[in-house]
Amino acid sequence: MAFSFNIRLRCAVTAVASALWLAPVVVPASAQGAPTTSATKPAVPPAVASQAAAPQAVPSFWDPRRRPDRPDLGRLTVIRFLTETDYPPFNFIGPDGNPAGFNVDLARMICEEIKVACTIQMRRFETLVDAINGNRGDAIIASLAATPQLRTKLDFSDPYYRAPARFVSRKDAVMPEVRPEYLEGKKVGAIAGSAHEAYLKALFTDAQLVTLPNEEALRLALRRGDVDFIFGDAISLAFWINGTDSGDCCAFSGGPFTESRYFGEGIGIGVKKGNDLLRQSLNWALFRLWEKGRYTDLWLRYFSVSPF
Repeated sequence: MAFSFNIRLRCAVTAVASALWLAPVVVPASAQGAPTTSATKPAVPPAVASQAAAPQAVPSFWDPRRRPDRPDLGRLTVIRFLTETDYPPFNFIGPDGNPAGFNVDLARMICEEIKVACTIQMRRFETLVDAINGNRGDAIIASLAATPQLRTKLDFSDPYYRAPARFVSRKDAVMPEVRPEYLEGKKVGAIAGSAHEAYLKALFTDAQLVTLPNEEALRLALRRGDVDFIFGDAISLAFWINGTDSGDCCAFSGGPFTESRYFGEGIGIGVKKGNDLLRQSLNWALFRLWEKGRYTDLWLRYFSVSPF
């Protein structure tokens, strides 16, 4: 399924190079689509071929030295997950009319790990918090950022992904590393009023900042050559780079920026305040899924171009 990906993360996003546990994983050919024969395989330039064969960087947000204690899972009888209706590839209605997406598949894997019955209900995003606090659900898995404001209404599991910021350039100008001194005098685009703009103003002071009104204008400016780089949400940019809208023009330069002061504390599963048993059970299950490699498999299924 081809997604028109319009990232709407619930947080301000971006920052200094990541302290994540990044595990390079080589993506097998079978994970990248139908097999090709010598008659159907397109000619691939050596530079592109070597890039395609490079290990995929799969993020891990779990410290292997800090294993969560196993809670009393027998006290859980059911988990009623809530998610939103239209936020692909994280949440969407599948061809069979049932909930689908990265968040939905992760919820199902959590249920299997805990060995508890689960339901997954789709609701409008703006109704999710009230539904939990009105006892119409137990856990929100809908790309919720654990902001200070939301922490007054919900408790959160450990983060199961982050939305880093990254630079993108045209393919003929890719930099393996991006530092403020490298962009002196360069035109760098960012969306006006975003955390990405604020970060550039604070740390990339010698770059020539160009503000654009939205993602479409930002990407068009790079394709046209009006700017040398753009700086924005790495998840949406990864889908754009790998999609038809980019015209195969561009690629990431440098690595991810994840400073929480600009780009948030990460995406977690929200539960009703004080529901420590469920929160701890989710943390235990998430760690186990990562430890077993199932989280990595899920990530690779949805993110063929890594935002990290």
